[in-house]
Amino acid sequence: MIELIDYELNKGLGWYTESDGSDGFARLAVITYGKCLYWVDGEKYMAHRGDFVWLPPGVTFYGKSVPTMFHEKLVFTLALAAKEGGCSLPLFQTRQVVAAQAGCYELCLERLRASCAEWEDDIPYARVRMTAAVIETLALWCRELDRGKESNLTRQHADKMKAYIQDHYRERITKETLGDVIDRSPNHAASLFRRVMGQTISDYVHGVRMRTAAYMLRESLLTIAEISDYLGYADVSYFQRIFKRTWGCPPSQYFSERRVQV
Repeated sequence: MIELIDYELNKGLGWYTESDGSDGFARLAVITYGKCLYWVDGEKYMAHRGDFVWLPPGVTFYGKSVPTMFHEKLVFTLALAAKEGGCSLPLFQTRQVVAAQAGCYELCLERLRASCAEWEDDIPYARVRMTAAVIETLALWCRELDRGKESNLTRQHADKMKAYIQDHYRERITKETLGDVIDRSPNHAASLFRRVMGQTISDYVHGVRMRTAAYMLRESLLTIAEISDYLGYADVSYFQRIFKRTWGCPPSQYFSERRVQV
């Protein structure tokens, strides 16, 4: 059983926090930019962008910014309660701090940020949506932790495929395409990508496109149809369905928030 107590966005140069563990809450920190430092029971943890940090209930810790280093992270405060048949994950049973890079980082960050936006806008049931996003994040991360750390070569292949997608996301990208990128078979590339990233190649490509779409709808001068075409979607209605599935609202809502150009 898990209950979301609070959410906060930490960013800047002068962040500091501490806890003696007496509140009984667990915390999940998702580092989105830069790096920061945690000291837990006298042990040092340096957390970088792409890392998840799990602070179980009862631990004594303090955290602070690295001098002259800007950082940003999402922190979720959680109450864990044992309940028969409830939600249980290995992280809920450990008394140890867990800090590690997460292959599912991009996927989870997208879901978490969407739920955080709803929370800040005070949209009905935002707490439920955020709780679901946090549970999904922890579940996907636990899968990775159960598998153990990927080899350096596997991580290099995954990073190479991600970099290719970032440079070519407007084009059609298939498992054959990425197989050629890492000089492996298409099925091997698809399997490796899903294992490390926690999602399929097509879902990852859609995610990159949708993040770009969200920015362009608010900041560019293009119409919805023009943005759809720019991102590689010939069918505008299909683009709109993918956008709504990703962000929970139609593109027109983001378009309506566009700043007036002067």
